[in-house]
Amino acid sequence: MKRREDLSTPRASGRVGVSYDSDTFGRFSESIASHMGTARFLMWQTVIIVVWIAFNTIVPERLQFDPWDRGLVLLTLVLSIQASYAAPLILLAQSRQERRDRVTAQTDREVAERTQADTEFLAREIASVRLSMSDMVTGESFDDRLDRLTEIVEGLVTTVDQLAETERSSRSATDSTSDTVADAN
Repeated sequence: MKRREDLSTPRASGRVGVSYDSDTFGRFSESIASHMGTARFLMWQTVIIVVWIAFNTIVPERLQFDPWDRGLVLLTLVLSIQASYAAPLILLAQSRQERRDRVTAQTDREVAERTQADTEFLAREIASVRLSMSDMVTGESFDDRLDRLTEIVEGLVTTVDQLAETERSSRSATDSTSDTVADAN
């Protein structure tokens, strides 16, 4: 084995310069796989095989292109080639579908996480609004508080009136005592 002096660059590959677009080839394989998986394809394939076998068994031997006595070798070859290409094309289509499913699942997970975060945020906001609403005075509680304040004010007015009356009566008693004291002098 020959040693290379410069190990910083990779070796040139020995591949033939054939390039292809894997995405285009993938779409092509998916179209073939989806066509082969239909009832129409199976019916046409069955009709072709029946006609093939019938033609190669019924018509004279000189017109047969795949004689029955040789075991229908050409039909076997055609079906083998079809199967050898169909299996990899179907597998390629399945792997592309798996990749799409993975991307879709990842997107679904991200959307679910955002939805959950939004839902939790909204739940916290609703709870905060409920707490704020519980501290607010409602119409009934405002009426109750106003009735209590009215009762307290009426009680205070009554007390003030009683105190004023007491003061007046004590003044009048004081005035009458001072008038009597003044008359006595």
